[in-house]
Amino acid sequence: MTISEKSLDAEGLRARVADVLATHDPATTDRLEFLRARFDAGLAWVHFPVGLGGLDAPRELQAAVDAEFAAAGAPDNNPRRIGIGLGMAAPTILKFGGEELKQRLLRPLWTGEEVWCQLFSEPGAGSDLAALATRAVRDEGTGDWIVNGQKVWTSSAHTAQWAILVTRTDPDVPKHRGMTYFVLDMTQPGVEVRPLRQITGEAEFNEVFLTDARIPDAQRLGEVGAGWQVAQTTLMNERVAIGGNAQPREGGMAGKVAGTWRDRPELRTPELRDRLVKLWAEAEAFRLAGSRLRQQLAVGQPGPEGSGMKLAFATVAQELAALELEILGEDALRYDDWSMRRPELVDFTGREAGYRYLRSKGNSIEGGTSEVLRNIISERVLGLPAEPRTDKDVAWKDLPR
Repeated sequence: MTISEKSLDAEGLRARVADVLATHDPATTDRLEFLRARFDAGLAWVHFPVGLGGLDAPRELQAAVDAEFAAAGAPDNNPRRIGIGLGMAAPTILKFGGEELKQRLLRPLWTGEEVWCQLFSEPGAGSDLAALATRAVRDEGTGDWIVNGQKVWTSSAHTAQWAILVTRTDPDVPKHRGMTYFVLDMTQPGVEVRPLRQITGEAEFNEVFLTDARIPDAQRLGEVGAGWQVAQTTLMNERVAIGGNAQPREGGMAGKVAGTWRDRPELRTPELRDRLVKLWAEAEAFRLAGSRLRQQLAVGQPGPEGSGMKLAFATVAQELAALELEILGEDALRYDDWSMRRPELVDFTGREAGYRYLRSKGNSIEGGTSEVLRNIISERVLGLPAEPRTDKDVAWKDLPR
């Protein structure tokens, strides 16, 4: 039976995995060659279309495929390093990109050959993304778009080949209606990346300046003026990617703090014990809720529930990090590497307690501020009245800035 004839149930997918392993032994095959073969076999995202890394199979079967490859010692695509591409860019490109664009971008995105970043926030448009001012103007001679503006808080921009970008294309209509969404080549002239030094001493984030950067119209995602609707797909997926990752019991920050508690009995007090038990239970509830959310994702697109997961992640992570500092006392005020590093990705749990505490402060900002997420939950989940918005029908050019 050939791969194309095998069924798309769990057993059929395991047979497809076995075929890839038989023809590409992980012990002897180049890592990138193996990942490309896995993508071409439709075992990257099984729920994606055939030819784009998938098989049009049920999304819930992905876990069985991943487990089979892991058991065989196969390399993964280092998902933490390319999380923006996997969690945000890929689902947006799949939904709104043209066929040629999908064919060009999705394979090297999944294999990790090309890193992605997200050009959304601006100095005057963070929590209110729709206030953005980066301007894209159509070149009538070529049909390309010429982009000028500034973006900020851009993770991985210093290593990225591509970016997902939201721009202002019509200043004469209300802010939500005059935006257009593009894919931007970060290596072209007119794109300048500058580091932003953080409280941790690192420069994981960046500001990006765009000066007459040129984008072919074929790299537009969605219709002209419909960038807000396209961006919602990205943002909903982003919040799930940040807050809904699979974790074992005592995974992530909860495991680190519990480990500190067990390793330093001389530092324990009844008050700290009670706080740890409370936060451990909250982390476990959050972990189980994440499992339920991923089950819901298997049968549809992410909705506002992802905002709740991301909010819970930020809150619990910050409280756990603060508790660990109190457990360790003055020992927590030191960590080994305080330098102007330019990391590709952030390792929240592989560093010292002091680093984790400082870095966790960003959790309530990245992926949507906690204040914005509370508004989304109150309006779209709980059905509470929306906040008054006096600028909904005002042209963007007339808004105070």
